[in-house]
Amino acid sequence: MQNDGGGLIAAGGFLFGSLIGLILIIAIIIGMWKLFEKAGKPGWASIIPFYNFWVMGEIIYGPSGAWKPLLSFLPIVGGIFSLLFMFRFAQVFGKDIVFCILTLLFPYVCIPLMGFGSDSYNGPISSFF
Repeated sequence: MQNDGGGLIAAGGFLFGSLIGLILIIAIIIGMWKLFEKAGKPGWASIIPFYNFWVMGEIIYGPSGAWKPLLSFLPIVGGIFSLLFMFRFAQVFGKDIVFCILTLLFPYVCIPLMGFGSDSYNGPISSFF
């Protein structure tokens, strides 16, 4: 039986893909940490599950709207709410509509760009959605 090295190539591809995925996850975590700090919130809050949604709601809508990102957990419509909140999150940092849409499509690039860029927090928005 001949071994053509296909398994070794597959394992290498898997490891390479895993490494790229890990780098992207770390980039988004660091970017969110920086954005939370820019908004006057503790950076560590961005890595705590569920609590990060609450703090994100405070950043986007102010203290009275902190619960709104929890709508992302609703069945069926939760995905739409998640996209809306990420869109609004980019808006409170002064981004235009094109960058907000790019944030939805390429969060691994746009969130670190906002976090490490010169963007500043403009305060919460007043509209419900």
